[in-house]
Amino acid sequence: MIKLFKVKEKQREQAENASNGVPVKKQSAGELRLHKDISELNLPKSCTMQFPNGKDDLMNFEVLIRPDDGYYLGGAFLFSFNVSPIYPHEAPKVKCKTKVYHPNIDLEGNVCLNILREDWKPVLNINTVIYGLYHLFTEPNYEDPLNHDAAAVLRDNPKMFESNVRRAMSGGYVGQTFFPRCM
Repeated sequence: MIKLFKVKEKQREQAENASNGVPVKKQSAGELRLHKDISELNLPKSCTMQFPNGKDDLMNFEVLIRPDDGYYLGGAFLFSFNVSPIYPHEAPKVKCKTKVYHPNIDLEGNVCLNILREDWKPVLNINTVIYGLYHLFTEPNYEDPLNHDAAAVLRDNPKMFESNVRRAMSGGYVGQTFFPRCM
């Protein structure tokens, strides 16, 4: 057992020497899994990923979704991802940074997507979450809303819902709420 510790210590010293004496940060299991997920990403052409804190902070990133179909065609919606060190045993925390008129996204940016809540399983990955978000824009779901007003309009009057989405995306008011331009 003692020899094993000595071997580990020697490997750490060699790694530090290779990096000019800078201690090598040990990656958590979540970081390792996230690195794998990111390397295997197969995003739709209308989605891009960026790392605002630099590539050294994989656990916090943003995804820009530009739907190419549906009510939200032509819009640009930015989502922030915060991934826990115990990922994939805990779903990433996702927030929409773009104020949007949507039945499944509230005005604070909280997202109602089943795989981010009760249906999360460790076999799911970041690619699945991004496709789920993309799907919310191509087929919004009024049956499981966070924005109940938008859900009711979508359910009862799809033409008015489309008009409200266009007005919101162009930078205007829907009811008493102002939406900045996101096209």
